[in-house]
Amino acid sequence: MKLNKFLHFLFAFTLLLGIVSCNSDNNDEPEIFYGNGFLIANEGTFGKPEGDVTFVSADLNLKQDNVFSLNNGGAKLGDVLQMIAFNGDNAYLLLNNSNKIQVANRYNFKAGGQITAELNNPRYMAFANNNIYVTNDKYGGDKFVSIYKISDGSFIKKIPFTDAAERIVEAGNNIFVQNASFGFGNKISYINTSTNEVQSTITLPNVNINKIISNNQNVYAIAAGTADSYIYQISSTGNLTKTTTLTGIANAKNLEISNGKFYFTSGKNVYTMDMSATTAPTSPLFTVANSVDAYSALYGFSVINDKIFTSDSNGFTQASKIVVYNTSGAIIRAFTTGIGSNSVYPN
Repeated sequence: MKLNKFLHFLFAFTLLLGIVSCNSDNNDEPEIFYGNGFLIANEGTFGKPEGDVTFVSADLNLKQDNVFSLNNGGAKLGDVLQMIAFNGDNAYLLLNNSNKIQVANRYNFKAGGQITAELNNPRYMAFANNNIYVTNDKYGGDKFVSIYKISDGSFIKKIPFTDAAERIVEAGNNIFVQNASFGFGNKISYINTSTNEVQSTITLPNVNINKIISNNQNVYAIAAGTADSYIYQISSTGNLTKTTTLTGIANAKNLEISNGKFYFTSGKNVYTMDMSATTAPTSPLFTVANSVDAYSALYGFSVINDKIFTSDSNGFTQASKIVVYNTSGAIIRAFTTGIGSNSVYPN
């Protein structure tokens, strides 16, 4: 590598806690391999095209912000980067308020195609049976899942819902839709991907679902009751197979699974427990620091390879702060990212 390119490489990343701006108009800017690290989705400010991605190396020592813009001539990604999903060599970046899905190569972040048909306030997406399934839930408007071919992004059909259409996951090559949003609702719809119809609806008793995830061909839902919370295990064929009561833990949310353990939050407390445990933890693993408000302090929560990432959105008025903990609850890194960091993904 020539000396000038080596220097550009050093400045393309930022060292821990440091931020170095990169000039997207510089033709000498080297291409960077974004595999073997983490990608962070930054929503940006609602109503502005500020959504973008931050890359952090696997050892957490190197960081680059504005990954999409840097690799696409300064192009704006869009308004509210809700989530990132991966299929093959592609990253699918769902822009909630831009009503589009931007496709990019996950390793160099060069833009590919876009999906814009039949999207109306898209929320989350999942892949199954060679298709893309996207939840759409417009406030005061239609609620549905839109389906597209992975091969070319062409639209296939819509599945309408009367209840919310929020998170969506794949298990056993079938699709499960969380019919609950913002802590209200107790149903999960099971879509048979052979027919692309709702096969059945799972109704959880006297609770409100906060999040569903998929792990090892099962679906897990974390839900809040009155004083207690619950984690439900649902098979890939839509059967409720296990209930774990989180006694004394109110309004648990942000469920994650890593190396045979549940991780979840309640308020600003972070808890962990073995998936096989029958009793809830009596004390949190750690408590995050105060922020501008309780909502901002744990706006994002992800657990990857025994690293616990928390995101403080700082009220969407400035850069978010990511704090990374180990599984003992000790802080191992802290750095800033874009506005409204909501999730961390392994790449």
